Amino acid sequence: MKRRVAGLPALLAWALMSCRAGADTPQGVAERFLDEHYVRINLEGAKQYCVGPARDKVDEEARLVAGQVIDATTRQPHVSYRFIERRDDGTDRATFVYEGTIEVDDAEPFTRRWLVNTRKEPDGQWKVSNFSEFEAGE
Repeated sequence: MKRRVAGLPALLAWALMSCRAGADTPQGVAERFLDEHYVRINLEGAKQYCVGPARDKVDEEARLVAGQVIDATTRQPHVSYRFIERRDDGTDRATFVYEGTIEVDDAEPFTRRWLVNTRKEPDGQWKVSNFSEFEAGE
């Protein structure tokens, strides 16, 4: 009985991961970008998913925070998001809307909406081509 119970957490983790869109899909790329950019606050990691205006925006954000030290004492938000909508623009472009919840210690949580545009590159890979952030309800 213990052997079955010990495997349950691993089985649940596998089940949750298997529900996530694949990295080679437009939604999978959009969500991996959101994970790096907003959840992990890892701009270098976010760049790998970007081309065009999205890459330019992430580069500019990196320039603006260059030299800022982020360590264990830095107050960082907890960010989660949920899928809202998908719009397909032909076979090589898709746009996604997500709602993010941002929580910081000693402050009221707030929400944002993220519009993430993806496109299929000539090499067949999906990339984030642009993204926008706006207040939920706009």
